[in-house]
Amino acid sequence: MTRLTARALLAVVFWPSLFFFWFLGPFVFFLLSTTSSEVCARLETREEFLAAANGTIPMLALQNVIYAVPILCLVLWDRLSPDPARARHIVTCIKLFAVAAVIGGLWEYGSSLVCDGYGRAFFSPLWQMTSYLPIVSLVINVPLYVLAFSLGRAFSTREDVAEDEASPPA
Repeated sequence: MTRLTARALLAVVFWPSLFFFWFLGPFVFFLLSTTSSEVCARLETREEFLAAANGTIPMLALQNVIYAVPILCLVLWDRLSPDPARARHIVTCIKLFAVAAVIGGLWEYGSSLVCDGYGRAFFSPLWQMTSYLPIVSLVINVPLYVLAFSLGRAFSTREDVAEDEASPPA
């Protein structure tokens, strides 16, 4: 009974975190992490600008910790009911998540370095290439979302219900 309770509690954490953190969270964090025109107008030197961009790093770290909640739920579910095939998929999820976190962090940090408010280039044009990273992030996140959703569905479905659906009707 405690195993079923633990699985149910993980489902209660997994599904809302998947929806709110992975689907709605990027929009909220994007709005919070972008530099407004008022902040851009105050930045006169390269050092001030770099300090403002570096100020976004703690929020990027917090964002990735919050985004890791569904992955953590998948790992805990696998601990409750181990399955080698699912474990390989969870490892794939973790790898995709790590790559997506790095690309997302580079994009958000790079986009904060591109905005200077005056049209001056404080930094290398290479940072302007980070504007293409959302496309790469999308290519990585779509399979990650699909895999995490299917794993969550498999883990949160009761085993007796899954067996009833799999057996042919009498």
